This record gives sequence, structure tokens and C-alpha cells, in this order.
Amino acid sequence: MTASTIALKSRLPSRLKLREWAAGYFFAAPFIIGFVVFTAFPMLYSIWLSFNKWDLLSPMRFVGLQNFIKMVGDARANLGLYNSAFYTIIAVPIQLVISFTLALALTQKLRFRDVYRAGFYLPIIVPLVASAVVWQRVFHYEYGILNEVLGWVGIPAQKWLFDVNLAKPAFIFMSFWMIGRQMVIFIAGLGNIPQSMYEAAAIDGAGSFKRMLHITIPMMTPLIFYNMVIAIINSFQTFIPAKIMTDGGPENATLFVVLNIWQQGFQFFNMGYAAALSWELFVIIVGFTIAQFYMSNKWVYYEA
Repeated sequence: MTASTIALKSRLPSRLKLREWAAGYFFAAPFIIGFVVFTAFPMLYSIWLSFNKWDLLSPMRFVGLQNFIKMVGDARANLGLYNSAFYTIIAVPIQLVISFTLALALTQKLRFRDVYRAGFYLPIIVPLVASAVVWQRVFHYEYGILNEVLGWVGIPAQKWLFDVNLAKPAFIFMSFWMIGRQMVIFIAGLGNIPQSMYEAAAIDGAGSFKRMLHITIPMMTPLIFYNMVIAIINSFQTFIPAKIMTDGGPENATLFVVLNIWQQGFQFFNMGYAAALSWELFVIIVGFTIAQFYMSNKWVYYEA
């Protein structure tokens, strides 16, 4: 009996260990409470909400899978998916190329290099609402600076945000304004590549292009992969610029997925259907992320 009691006490945490746990949970409590209240609970509640019909005024009514069945055949929802996919497929690769090129240029020995870095990163800290208002003015048909610059080379003014064929390209062009975060990550990665690798390649006769192709790009593939995953997730969540600048127009050409979810929930008061659309977007983003991780084994180089 005495031996078993001693063994039990040895397995129990000491008072010091309990105080350390209590202190850790106390300092983590703001994040834990915030996550549970503002993230975990709304997500779990939205699952239940997606099986109901609710207009915020009438009592909630259970409809089973009706919202999900409606979602499959909804032309508006499918158009939102198409617009977001088009935006993602075109914008993300160009963003990666531009940000990587800027990172390569801004790791060279240039005068005022830090000023250039700060200038390209500055748009990241500007609120999205302010950026959307500024770009709405840039794309203005009569007074926009973009049409003014195009006029210098003889190109007539374009109705960027009012033309079905130009609205999505305008948003893609605007997305290049926000590549500063990717650029900074690439700059950090380029600074971690050992110079001895470049020196050895130079001794073997490799030129600048071959050194970039066989050393820089392979060593940067983990960061390219990271930026690609984050960029795809962010592009599918585009909302504020579309809401402020076009509200989904013209003719739903900029009706992105999240904007459609917002309209269904807070404009048409179909909260249950909006919840179902939200989980559709969640599944799509998770699916894309898993697929990227699966395919990354074939092209991402990890030094270890």
C-alpha cells in the first residue's frame, strides 16, 4: 500500500509544475478566450446554421441539405467561384514573379536600397479601405491617372470598372500593389543562401543565369511554396476592394466568392445559405492547400 501511494505521488505534477501551468494558461487566456469566442464558436455555429433557413427576423427553420443542394445549381454562386478562380489563376503567378524579381534586385548593392524596400512594402500597412478608394480614383474613366498615362502614348481612355471585359484585369493589376509582403519574405530567404555555393559555382564556370537557375531558385523553393499558398488563400478571400469599388459589377464580373457570401447573408438575409457557401469556400481552400502540399514534394527543395 505504501509503495503504490509513493508511485502515485511520483506521477502527479509537483506544486511548482502546477504553478507554471497556471501561469502559462493565465497569460495565454486572452488568445484562448478570443479564439473560442470569435473563431471556434462561430465556425461550429455556422455548421448548424447551414442546415437551416433564417432571415435574422423569423424563427430559424431546419431544412436539412436544401442549402447545399441549392448551392450546387446556383448560377450566381458558380459565377462567384469562376471569378475568384480566374482572379487567382492569373494574379498569383504574376505576383510571385514580380515580387521575386524585386527581391533579386533589392538584394544587390544599390544606393538608397532601404528606401526602395520601404517604398514597395509601404502599401501593405495602408488599410484596404483606403487603398480601394485610391484605386477607384486611379481607374476613373474621366479623371483617373491610369487613363491619363495611357493617353500619353495614344491609347484611348478605358472604362476599367464599368467594362465587363476589363473589370477583372483591373483588379488583377491592382493586386500587384500588395506584393510587398512576398518581396520581404523573398529578401530574407535570399540573404540566407550561403555565398560559398555561388563562389563554388563561379569557379566551375557557371554564369549569373546558371547560378540563379541551379542555386537561387532551388534554394528559394520553400519560400516560393509558402508565398504561393498564402497568396492563393488571400486571393480567394478578396472582398473589401470588390465591395467598395464595384459591389460585384459590372454584370457580376467582380462578384467574388466572399462578396457573394456577404450579399446572401446581409443583403438578401439568407443566413443559412450564406453559411453553406462559407463552408463550400472553406472546403475549396483546404483542398487547394492539401493538393499543393502533396505536389510540393516533387519540386520544393528542403536542405535537410
